[in-house]
Amino acid sequence: SVLVVLAVFFAQFGIEIGIIAGLLALAGGTIIGFAAMSTIGNAIAGIIVMTSRPFKIGDRILFKGQFADVLAIDLIYTRMRTLDNVLISVPNQELLTSEIDNYGKKTTVRRRCVITAGYELDAEKVETVLLEASRKVERVLENPKPYVWITNFADFAVEYTLYVFTNEVRRLPEIDAKLKKVVLETCKLHKIDISTPRLIQMIEDQQR
Repeated sequence: SVLVVLAVFFAQFGIEIGIIAGLLALAGGTIIGFAAMSTIGNAIAGIIVMTSRPFKIGDRILFKGQFADVLAIDLIYTRMRTLDNVLISVPNQELLTSEIDNYGKKTTVRRRCVITAGYELDAEKVETVLLEASRKVERVLENPKPYVWITNFADFAVEYTLYVFTNEVRRLPEIDAKLKKVVLETCKLHKIDISTPRLIQMIEDQQR
């Protein structure tokens, strides 16, 4: 049968007999219908996930726009817990066809905060203020050092991006939120307007 051929094929690549036996047990003989094909597909995908190891148990991943911690990698499903403490079971075929960002357990990762400021402002001043803000955020590393790039010239404002680094991957949403809050407060403190572009404000002032 097809399953026997698959078992022999995977065995040639050193995949454990226990995994193959699990796959054969799932089939349970002659299985007919779409549901059975989906099960077999997920089982094969599970073997690929187990052997290629794009992530491990305990890793924090970004899957479909939300963070989740990997709890178990089974033959059919991978079980995860979201930051809202919700347990989810994702079919392994879906994992293979989705983009997944793996943040690991203690990996140093880069985060960013983007603002826009008027062209009339001195770029060095904006950069200095953003770096000052980065130093106020707990769990942002001093090394690698935070830095600022001009990332776009919009019609009415310059886009600045503050890049920071952290190894607290399990607190990324908290760190991102804190970074944005501190940047907002620090820009207000130094009278840097990051809301409506200055040119639009001037036009509105003239129309009053």
